[in-house]
Amino acid sequence: MNGLTGTTLAEQAHQKLEELIVTLELAPGSVWSEASLAEKLNTGRTPVREAAQRLAASHLLQIVPRHGIMITVPNIHDQLLVLETRRELERLIARRAARRASPEEREQIRDVVEKLDAAGESQNVVDYLRSLYAANQLIAQCSRNQFAAEAIAPLHALSRRFYFMYHKRLNNLPSASLQHVRVARAVADGDEQEAELASDMMMDYIDAFTRDCFTLDFEPYHSRAAV
Repeated sequence: MNGLTGTTLAEQAHQKLEELIVTLELAPGSVWSEASLAEKLNTGRTPVREAAQRLAASHLLQIVPRHGIMITVPNIHDQLLVLETRRELERLIARRAARRASPEEREQIRDVVEKLDAAGESQNVVDYLRSLYAANQLIAQCSRNQFAAEAIAPLHALSRRFYFMYHKRLNNLPSASLQHVRVARAVADGDEQEAELASDMMMDYIDAFTRDCFTLDFEPYHSRAAV
């Protein structure tokens, strides 16, 4: 979701399609054909097919034989399970990244932090989610644990979509951004204890946000974003 960092057509299709789902350009519950998605992404059907298979494994869409590709509908219960799993992985990744990141990677994290912080202050949610995507990928890479990185990626995608759905009503983008900034800065500083503490505080914040969404009686905020 951060400007097509992939080098293959399938990876580019995956990033484009994920962003369209996260930002509700492809509405929850809508059904699409491979051909219509290929046209929307301006790519071939084979990259779309490969991307759809990956996103199905991430629970962002469902491939329905003879019907097409259906965008999944989020719910609070599933999101709480996502967060339960994320909490353990975030803690592990933050500690290991703080320990294992190279000096060059620490500088890259600091650069991403500046963009993340600026996007939060500007309250541009799409820029924020793109910066968050980049930060999450980089920190997971720095953990040097490919299994944790692969496990948490779909959870991050589900969480970004959930946040996009509800952020407008709760209006908390600067404070939400700050939670991620604290984790990233601790990782960049090589402070394992602070990285773990910041990770737990971040997950407490996200959990409270999710439960607040449950208590509010409103339809999820839907909007279309330029992608």
